[in-house]
Amino acid sequence: MLRFFISYPYHLVDYSDRIVTKTLSEIIVTQADILPITCIILAGGKSSRLGREKALEKISKRSLIEHTIDCLSSISQEILVVTSKEQVNFIATANLKAKLIVDSYPNKGALGGIYTGLANADAFYCLVVGCDMPFLNEALLHYLIGLAPAFDAVVPKINGMTEPLHALYSKDCLASIKQLLCQDRLAISQLFSLVKTRYVDKDEIIKYDPKQLSFFNINTQNDFLKAKALMYEAHKTSSVG
Repeated sequence: MLRFFISYPYHLVDYSDRIVTKTLSEIIVTQADILPITCIILAGGKSSRLGREKALEKISKRSLIEHTIDCLSSISQEILVVTSKEQVNFIATANLKAKLIVDSYPNKGALGGIYTGLANADAFYCLVVGCDMPFLNEALLHYLIGLAPAFDAVVPKINGMTEPLHALYSKDCLASIKQLLCQDRLAISQLFSLVKTRYVDKDEIIKYDPKQLSFFNINTQNDFLKAKALMYEAHKTSSVG
């Protein structure tokens, strides 16, 4: 097997000292391909603003969580869905191509879900997303993964706002997350000052996702209707093309 060392940001170097110049995107994809990743989908929220459980709400004949799994399945063979004890049987009815795990820290919000996923993951690095993000961008996800080896967390940051539920975390975050949970400090943003964090800014993001739809999530009925319209337009464009 040919073994490679990634020399950031422009070169792919093998151990025979032969240097092959690649584009930045090619290098990121190569790094993502060789780095084991577990994908974690958080599906334990109460969906109070939508008024119903959103994970299995359908757009274009597939549920929101299935759209998410479809994208992540090209990135990892291990996909974990972290949900609450109250919701696990409901989500299990969908027979998803993912492993269901009950949140170890109920009523601790998304931070508890991240901890549960990381603790149960086979891989050292984990990509964490919400179940209500139907427009994930595979190229952007590969870019985040490519940055992972030098950091504990890789987090998009747009206009000063972080996107912690579209981010990469390593198992080295577990101790700090547990500390926050025990102190009942549940804002995920508090973690980033405790671990080595790489923020991914807007200029980097728009190279892969110009409209930043990766971060579109569904909380209300209006969001749901907008997602349906966006999906319809995307399908119409692809069929014309």
